[in-house]
Amino acid sequence: MNTVPASDQHMLQQICQTIYDKKGFNTITLDVRPMATLTDYFVIAEGNVEKHVQTLAKELQEVLREGGRSPIHVEGQRQGDWVVLDYSEVVVHLFIPDMREKYQLEQLWQQASIVDVPIHVTSRL
Repeated sequence: MNTVPASDQHMLQQICQTIYDKKGFNTITLDVRPMATLTDYFVIAEGNVEKHVQTLAKELQEVLREGGRSPIHVEGQRQGDWVVLDYSEVVVHLFIPDMREKYQLEQLWQQASIVDVPIHVTSRL
């Protein structure tokens, strides 16, 4: 298992926390450094419907922009069934459930390590 540098861990935590806070689900973070050259990590998550995925993508961009990070590329924002946010070292894939099932990115990257990203869970009343 590879050690995640602190700066990457912080960014991954921000991404996963934002997805959780905005009611995204089925989030997984994969360390693809040993097998990919274009990025270090994939974060894959779901929203309920296209509008939810679009909202997740917008919120992630706002949160990361506040930290001085802007995506180098965004794809699928208009359709909302699969949005890709490319931050170079981290690529975020946000899907509606049917699209995630169809493309099964986790299966393409089976050899990747799963990164344990801590999430602060608060009681929702």
